[in-house]
Amino acid sequence: QVQLVESGGGLVQAGGSLRLSCAASGRTYRRDAMGWFRQAPGKEREFVAAIGWSGLNKYYSDSVKGRFTISRDNAKNTVYLQMNSLKPEDTAVYYCATGPSANYYEHQYKYWGQGTQVTVSS
Repeated sequence: QVQLVESGGGLVQAGGSLRLSCAASGRTYRRDAMGWFRQAPGKEREFVAAIGWSGLNKYYSDSVKGRFTISRDNAKNTVYLQMNSLKPEDTAVYYCATGPSANYYEHQYKYWGQGTQVTVSS
């Protein structure tokens, strides 16, 4: 079992920044890919970003490319999501997840955190 705990969410004005963290514990594997997804009220959960186990392969959704940066510290079993130039449409619950490869296929991610709320005011 792998436990994932997200933190760093909160309320921020449009144009501001937040950094989300996701700490993994339990039976963690450094070769697991990590991903971030989000779910806005009334909408389906969507892919945000993913990173391979080495940290070299990174993928972003078009809606966040150029504004968000995903990174990981394998020594700390932690993945980060730096979010800059936030927009009201970024408001959502953000989830981290771990899976066998870095991609946007939600069903391939096996373990999920409980989520952290990000609210961007206009």
